[in-house]
Amino acid sequence: MTGITELGYVRFGVSDVSAWHKFCSQLLGLEVHEDAHAKRLYVRNDQWHHRIIIEEDASDDLLAAGLRVAGPAEFAAIQDVLKANNTPFKVADSATAEDRRVLELLFVNDPDDTPLEIFHGPQVDAHRPFYPGRGMYGKFKTGDGGLGHMMLVSADQKASYDFYKMLGMRGSVEYKVPLPDQTLELLFMHCNSRDHTLAFGMPSKGRINHLMMEVDSLDDVYLTYELVNAAGIDIAIMPGKHANDQMFSFYCISPSGFQVEIGWGAREASHQSEYYTGDTYGHQFTPSGMPS
Repeated sequence: MTGITELGYVRFGVSDVSAWHKFCSQLLGLEVHEDAHAKRLYVRNDQWHHRIIIEEDASDDLLAAGLRVAGPAEFAAIQDVLKANNTPFKVADSATAEDRRVLELLFVNDPDDTPLEIFHGPQVDAHRPFYPGRGMYGKFKTGDGGLGHMMLVSADQKASYDFYKMLGMRGSVEYKVPLPDQTLELLFMHCNSRDHTLAFGMPSKGRINHLMMEVDSLDDVYLTYELVNAAGIDIAIMPGKHANDQMFSFYCISPSGFQVEIGWGAREASHQSEYYTGDTYGHQFTPSGMPS
């Protein structure tokens, strides 16, 4: 367990905090923590103090991905790995760690300059049960699979693979999709029971293509889909089933323009490589989600 164990949290910089408040609570069913204020929202989907931090910022993009290691020994070990590979990093001061509600924290950037916050010891509010912002049939699925998964920008998938492999993740190309003038290859990396935690290969306007969160009831996928439609939020990818993780899901456009995927029924990581040429069914791109 020397390396990364999960995607623990994400930080988004958004231009419209109030739109994100509504999007998270009324549409997705997330809980906006009582510590939230006009320029920062702490958002929960389980008993952690937060899984998402929404901050007022004109970028409308990912500010950082919080990647967890198991404890203080592993936190020291990951620093040794970064030093051995001549990768610059900075250990945060105690005030910054407290701001993130973790015990220790360091900053490092991946090959595409995406900021990462490697940490251990998140604040878990076991005394405060998760309370969704609107009714749900079930709950969000986290556990040892972490928050969910993200697809990030990558100009060089080999460089991305090598970097995250250095952090203890593993994976391979899982899709080779034939297109009229090329073959689209998608790289997936995992570090726990979740089929993948990070992915690379789809176009991104900023640092992130999409964030996926999983629910444990198929009814909640369809409920979210109906609420998003009724609110006039654009659907990017229609409901369907992925071939690699076998998740049934759909994608919508967040208030900041990147996509959010809500899914159900994913298999656990097989820890063996294989690839596909398309999804099992569905997942048609709409004009809003069409790669450009």
